[in-house]
Amino acid sequence: MTTAQHTSKLTARGAATRTRIVTATADLVRKHGAAGTSLDEVMAASRTSKSQLYHYFTNKEDLLRAAAWQQTDRIMATQRPELDQLDSLAGLRRWRDKFVAARDEAQNVGGCPLGSLASELADGDPQTRDVLQKCFTAWASPLLMGLTAMRDQGQLRPDADPEALAEAIMAALQGGLLLSKTYRSSRPLARALDMAIDHVASFATVR
Repeated sequence: MTTAQHTSKLTARGAATRTRIVTATADLVRKHGAAGTSLDEVMAASRTSKSQLYHYFTNKEDLLRAAAWQQTDRIMATQRPELDQLDSLAGLRRWRDKFVAARDEAQNVGGCPLGSLASELADGDPQTRDVLQKCFTAWASPLLMGLTAMRDQGQLRPDADPEALAEAIMAALQGGLLLSKTYRSSRPLARALDMAIDHVASFATVR
């Protein structure tokens, strides 16, 4: 469930308070990790009381799940409009170029906010792991839609599997981000995405 869906049934004031808490949490977790972020720090950063925080969230795990959706929303927003124009090889490459350029602009510092959160939390609470899976699925959904359209329009062979191709691109993306963060260079990310997109191109009906 996206951040907007979570706040749709709240009053305007309630939605603003909840969003402020989640945004503060996402920012703190981005800097210090989930384990390094306390509820006291969240309350201070969001200017909310303990009663307000527990009105919207049952515990820290519940809050971290909301932060995961916040990070997903942020990530996807930075990739638009290219993220919604992935129904061609050219579109995939434009999205790749924008992603790599953004990492260069950030000097390859920080890695993936959602990937970092998943690395820290995926072996813990099953409900949190389920939310993280849904976050990655939401992020990959434009890829899946675009690849499906490419196959249905005859750009890719009928034996192309859009779900497998989208998963492979996301795996290349996450691995590339980790190495790019480590090497402080976008080269591993660029190469990983190029190889994943070249794999898609291997199913093209017109070379």
